[in-house]
Amino acid sequence: MNNSKKYTKLSGPEALVKGAKDAGAEFYAGYPITPSSEIMHLWSQESTTKDYDFVQMEDEIASIHAVLGASLAGKKSFTATSGPGFSLMQEGLGTAFAMQAPLVVMNAQRQGPSTGMPTIAGQGEILQTQYGTHGDYTSIVFYPNSVEEMYKYTIEAFNASEESLSPSIILADAYLTNLQEYASLENEEVKNRGKQGLTKTDYDRHFTGLTSKEDGEVDTINPEVYKEWIDRRRKKVLEVGDRYYFYETKENTKADTLIISYGITSRIVEEIVEEDNSFSHFRPITLFPIKENVVRNIAKRYKNIVVLEMNEGQYTKEIQNILKRDIKHIRVSNANPLRKDILKELKSL
Repeated sequence: MNNSKKYTKLSGPEALVKGAKDAGAEFYAGYPITPSSEIMHLWSQESTTKDYDFVQMEDEIASIHAVLGASLAGKKSFTATSGPGFSLMQEGLGTAFAMQAPLVVMNAQRQGPSTGMPTIAGQGEILQTQYGTHGDYTSIVFYPNSVEEMYKYTIEAFNASEESLSPSIILADAYLTNLQEYASLENEEVKNRGKQGLTKTDYDRHFTGLTSKEDGEVDTINPEVYKEWIDRRRKKVLEVGDRYYFYETKENTKADTLIISYGITSRIVEEIVEEDNSFSHFRPITLFPIKENVVRNIAKRYKNIVVLEMNEGQYTKEIQNILKRDIKHIRVSNANPLRKDILKELKSL
């Protein structure tokens, strides 16, 4: 531990709420769902002051649209949910993308599908962040692996959202939302609201989910208008995502196997790679958009590529599409991800 830094003991939800406050968030709307409910509870306590607003909505559909409305009104806004609630928010996320409304959604993943296992961690909504809403859609997605990172990348999520004028997503899981540890909360640069909020005199502004020209005129007939619109929106998000691409590597010169992992599972891999020089590690912190040249450059010298995740290979497929080679997949236990079990599977490949 670096003694020159000041460390504070706090939980994952406490770090996220502090990060949101330091990023300039003023509005939260949500609906309680395990394992994200503590975030709502903490923000509701903050709302006793005049600086922060809180509304408990009737469900997650109402929550995402309340956050969207607050964003259009000029407030930095966010919500938190888990698997089933994240599914209900998908249309609202697509609408925010279409309306160029910056907002942040935190999804504390649990084991699904459906109600699933509410208190057991999961990583089942990796692809849903990119393909959950109907139509083509791109979002910037962060997945921290510690309380300290929960604070840092909450701020980065707000910044990326403001710059891209689109939703940013923070992924976590039941482990991170129940984790307490010491963290150094260093000051992060904060991007100010770049889009003017609605005021009582904004009669000439039009927000719609319909396809529109660059000047805002609706056109739902001409396919060229749609092509120009989606190219423009995707370009904006991808350019911002490129600037907000964060990752870590631990490379051993004798290793012939590269392990790719993210979120809470990466903490186990970090221990394995530290002790066994036959493995190297690549940890994407920004899961999407993937910076393909970075992944290719890191992966090219390794004989074996293995992706560890608590699902049936969602991110594995994305990596395979980029590298165009055989990628091995290890499904990590959701309820009891033990280092000895993971190491045994790695050694058996």
